[in-house]
Amino acid sequence: MLSQLLPEGVVSVEAFEDDLETVVFPGEEEYVVAPHSARGREFVTARRCAREALEQLGFPPAPIRVGARREPLWPDGVVGAITHCPGYRAAAVSRSIASVGMDAEPNGPLPPGVLEQVASLAERKALDGLAREDSTVNWDRLLFTAKEAVYKAWFPLTGRWLGFEDAVVVIDRAAGTFHADLMTPGVRRDTGVEFHAFDGTFRAVGGLLLSAVTFP
Repeated sequence: MLSQLLPEGVVSVEAFEDDLETVVFPGEEEYVVAPHSARGREFVTARRCAREALEQLGFPPAPIRVGARREPLWPDGVVGAITHCPGYRAAAVSRSIASVGMDAEPNGPLPPGVLEQVASLAERKALDGLAREDSTVNWDRLLFTAKEAVYKAWFPLTGRWLGFEDAVVVIDRAAGTFHADLMTPGVRRDTGVEFHAFDGTFRAVGGLLLSAVTFP
């Protein structure tokens, strides 16, 4: 499923359940408070997916540590993203693009009060229109995944925080794509070049919502 959202040159691995025999990889123990809890197993499986993806790029198995913003720390020359939620774990890595972000969520409504925190009035009105066109997708949750994917692509490029209000997302239901205009321009740490938007893709399938962003 994830590979359909990503361009050539990005390697992805996904899993839909956990191997209960899998143990925490050496060097990652400090990041898993309760390895046998549902959340702990999600973490372990998602990290396993990331190692399998890195192996396809030629890297030996190694711990994937966590940065100050809870971001995964990749080997030099690699960009990547990890996501996990009930029923789904995935990782994507690449050596040929500048950044990648993705997020997965169950296809259910957001908890009460969350939408007002993550979406502008204009975005909420657009969601109402999308719901009239297709009620099988919880578009509020889909918008959330899109903004999470944008942040995961933004942070490695800039090293800065990006709030939900700092990205205005327009979803194209028919095309399965979205466009995010940045209210706060980004400046790449590596090149100093300013950028103002991200483009992404999404899918709603099998009870899951998945959004992905790549930056060339």
